[in-house]
Amino acid sequence: MKKYIESFMRYRFLLMELIKKGIKLKYRRSYLGLIWTLLEPLLTMLVLTAVFGSLFANHSETKYPSSLFPIYILCGRLLYSCFSSASKIGMKSVRSNQAMIKKVYVPKYLYPLSSVIYNYVIFLLSLIILAIVGIILGIPITWHSFEAIIPIIVLFVMCIASAMFLSTVCVFFRDIEYLWDVILMLIMYCSAIFYHVENMHNETVKFVIQLNPLYCIIENFRYVVILGKSIITDPQELWMLGYSAAFSFIALAIGVIVFKKNQDKFILHI
Repeated sequence: MKKYIESFMRYRFLLMELIKKGIKLKYRRSYLGLIWTLLEPLLTMLVLTAVFGSLFANHSETKYPSSLFPIYILCGRLLYSCFSSASKIGMKSVRSNQAMIKKVYVPKYLYPLSSVIYNYVIFLLSLIILAIVGIILGIPITWHSFEAIIPIIVLFVMCIASAMFLSTVCVFFRDIEYLWDVILMLIMYCSAIFYHVENMHNETVKFVIQLNPLYCIIENFRYVVILGKSIITDPQELWMLGYSAAFSFIALAIGVIVFKKNQDKFILHI
């Protein structure tokens, strides 16, 4: 463990440069630059609210006020976009840096890790628009609101886990790029971004959705942000937190093991 920590500290400056490079490349040809980080989720929220607001916002069975349906959508959209972007870019990170890998030795885990971190930084910046919309719509702000940090950390772990595993698979099986797009679409529809799970009458479908760890993270985040209540004291929310955290850390362990065992073979396949 000491060896890995020393290695990380030795290359931390390279990690920072890779993060900066990722952010610059993302907005290289954009006139709005980082401002688009705020505009994109806001515009998406307005569109989804206009389309699905009349269908899903006014049901009495849900615990979330219908007046805060835009915040409900925005929370789901931001967290899903973070996972989607981090996993897709992390998946391609080793192949996209093949020139550097062939020329000089650096720990290869820096590539998927930097991809996740710079996407996560952009996600954190996009939370500014959530705060602004939340203040405008009058969401309650309590001490429990600080618990939103917990699902955000779990999301970060899940993003790293997916990037480590997918970047390894993508080196040997490049068709995973197209397959992952389909899987992400399935994950999106199972994450209840624009509908309430409580309104579903099919218990089997509801159970399947609740097995989605990303949905559990989004639900924890919404519960804290929209209602201002604790996810620690509510049994259902605590179960979701425990399940998503356990899934994320186990997936991280698997991703790291798979990456470590195959990283020396990357040079032969990129």
